[in-house]
Amino acid sequence: MKVILSILFAIVFFSCAKKSSSYQNEIKLFQYELNREFADATKSPLTKEDIKTFKALAFFEIDKNYNIEADFELTPNTLVFEMPTTTDRLPLYKKYGIARFTLNGEKIELNIYQNQQLMTDFKYKDYLFLPFNDATNGTTTYGGGRFIDLEIPAGGSKKIRIDFNKAYNPYCAYNHTFSCPIPPSENNLPIAIPVGVKAFKQNH
Repeated sequence: MKVILSILFAIVFFSCAKKSSSYQNEIKLFQYELNREFADATKSPLTKEDIKTFKALAFFEIDKNYNIEADFELTPNTLVFEMPTTTDRLPLYKKYGIARFTLNGEKIELNIYQNQQLMTDFKYKDYLFLPFNDATNGTTTYGGGRFIDLEIPAGGSKKIRIDFNKAYNPYCAYNHTFSCPIPPSENNLPIAIPVGVKAFKQNH
């Protein structure tokens, strides 16, 4: 009996370890791709001065507890609006849905948006946009908030995966010449999100 229990424990342990390793690799690949983009002078948002000394972005430790499966309510009757940016540009967005979940004991609601121009491009037709602020802004993360790219859930699912480990800075965090959306106030989180990309100047 003890032998059987030991075997079962080993199977469960290695199965969990494999899943954990697979998730870590997924996030590390995301980080690698982001660093590769920033190191490429033809794609990088960095200034000419910063790209000369760029080595890698600073990331928080990966924490799977911030990989959230949220309830997702569609909001098909909302109006298209102009989202404020750091410049005079006013891109058109529509609130696509509301994500609801509990994180660190707090009940959270976040609006998820769809860019009305991108949705006409076949490559981005399923693209959704989640801009947010949290309690780390201006200290360990960029003061203007961070973004997460999402996709429309397949099959009309009422769940959506939000992985804060994939939160990244807008280009304005690296170069003031860019025009970046400002996260709407309804997406101000009352808690800290200590995962994803850190403030850029910490690399210097």
